[in-house]
Amino acid sequence: MHPTDSHRLHAHLIGQQGSRGLLNTPSLSLDLDMLERNIAAMAAFARKHNVSLRPHSKTHKCPDISRRQIAAGALGNCCAKLGEAEALTDGGIDGLLITSPVVTQPAIERLMALNARAKGLMVCVDHPDNADALANAARAAKQLLTVIIDIDPGLHRTGVASPEGVVALAKKITSLPSLKYAGVQFYCGRHQHIEDYSERRKQIIERTEYLKGILDLLAKANLKPGIITGSGTGTHQIDCELGVFTELQVGSYVFMDHQYNICDLRGENRPTFEQSLQIDARVVSRNTAGMATMDSGLKSMATEAGPPKILSGAAPGSTTRFMGDEHCAVIAPEGQDAPALGARVVLVPPHCDPTVNLYDAYHIVKGETLVDIWTIAGRGRSR
Repeated sequence: MHPTDSHRLHAHLIGQQGSRGLLNTPSLSLDLDMLERNIAAMAAFARKHNVSLRPHSKTHKCPDISRRQIAAGALGNCCAKLGEAEALTDGGIDGLLITSPVVTQPAIERLMALNARAKGLMVCVDHPDNADALANAARAAKQLLTVIIDIDPGLHRTGVASPEGVVALAKKITSLPSLKYAGVQFYCGRHQHIEDYSERRKQIIERTEYLKGILDLLAKANLKPGIITGSGTGTHQIDCELGVFTELQVGSYVFMDHQYNICDLRGENRPTFEQSLQIDARVVSRNTAGMATMDSGLKSMATEAGPPKILSGAAPGSTTRFMGDEHCAVIAPEGQDAPALGARVVLVPPHCDPTVNLYDAYHIVKGETLVDIWTIAGRGRSR
């Protein structure tokens, strides 16, 4: 693995007491103790409910984290894109499921090259023409390619759009000797961030009834899926209660972010997982009363979920406001001072997945000590 800019700047700080405070900012920091507790908590939850985990690596894109998830009992990882799967395979990770269709000829050629070296690789398919293209490529390469049928849960993003279409595609796949039909995927992405637990549960129950109808049709056609994969951090509790999935594609639980922190994940009105992913920023200007400007702006975090929240380093009740590509303001409550020039402010990312994609590495910290630097191998691997 080639050293990143983060390694160049900070490798000499590893192990030094107080070294977190010496990081060049903005820096993506990952609290190792919190990360490991999050991984252990979800693994224990899965064991308790007798369901497998195939966590989604689109969140972390990092073989070091994948290895910890697998060591805790996960079957492997999901990958949103072929490039992410290539990056994790290069990092020694097996048991990967590519959750988006791979349809172009150049991409299918890469897929077959990956299939030849990646143990337990699977890919989603949602169209008969794609099934034919994959089968032809696998046959030409003298390989067997394992596929999962993606079912549209109502988002109309990807997935087969009707129950009858799912059965027809399953029949087609089983007629193609170079493809292996392994199961189905059903991911209700837009339901993950419904803040109210009871409303989220109500909508997931309705969607699960739709899935159960499809599973009944598949069973009647002697096409019962061995794998039923889906779910996410926002619905893992509800999905396990309903008992349909054989494996969960949870992702953000390892890090958390503001979007998930405002969601009641288990109907308990308390945080389920810890905020392990943090952005360290520094105040670089302080010339307006009650306000300070940090060096962490639009280029430092995902923005579609609003500005970041403050974890530490500013007066309670302080808020933030984006001030452009490179900057973000800290606004102190009336009567309070803004952080001093050079002060460190620790931020909660609005949305963890796309925030991670902006950085080359995680700065692994225990307390105030930098203990390691992990490369984000899948960063930018969206092809």
